[in-house]
Amino acid sequence: MSKPPARTRLAEAAFALFDERGYEQTTVDDIAERAGLGRTTFFRHYRSKEAVIFPDHDRLLELIRDRLATSSHGTALVAVSDAVRLVLLHYVDEGDLARRRYVLTSKVPALRDREIASVARYQRLFREFIADWMGDPTEAASLRAELMAASVVAAHNHVLRRWLREESPDPVTEVDDAMRDVLALFPARGSRPEREGGTTVVAFRTGQNLDALLPQLRRLVED
Repeated sequence: MSKPPARTRLAEAAFALFDERGYEQTTVDDIAERAGLGRTTFFRHYRSKEAVIFPDHDRLLELIRDRLATSSHGTALVAVSDAVRLVLLHYVDEGDLARRRYVLTSKVPALRDREIASVARYQRLFREFIADWMGDPTEAASLRAELMAASVVAAHNHVLRRWLREESPDPVTEVDDAMRDVLALFPARGSRPEREGGTTVVAFRTGQNLDALLPQLRRLVED
């Protein structure tokens, strides 16, 4: 049976050592030795000890850019949902490794700070895309794009954390539902919500008899 790829072996060795010794006490040389590889091989795959822990955010961001770039004005929000799903699927495909990373980053402040910085990169990319899609240079539109991007990232992270804690048996369906809820909060600029059925209540004071007013009120509501 063939050995796993060097990159996978290094990641598995790193997380095993982090569990045994702690993140701060583990060195690059320790990781390479545990994986049965050399220091040069380690740096061929990872730039640093931290890089072993985190997914390749540069590649994920490029995948998002590619998906967004294929959209038209009319399909822009569909592309945003697809891009969010791409990121979630990357974590799901990592399986246990993603869950071990989640536990580790919750314990090490420096790693948590790096994760927050990475999230900001995703939000900035979505904000820039949404602002361009809106095509409105006003400050109000800029704020709206920022709010939309923040909501998109928050929805993804909420579902991702639920899956990492093993609370979500179907994270893909859950993130699709979450994105529909988010995008429903932000109808396309210039659109108006459709009038829904219901009853309109008009309140005012008058000296007229109620029975005499009812036919007039009904005509006003139905117009």
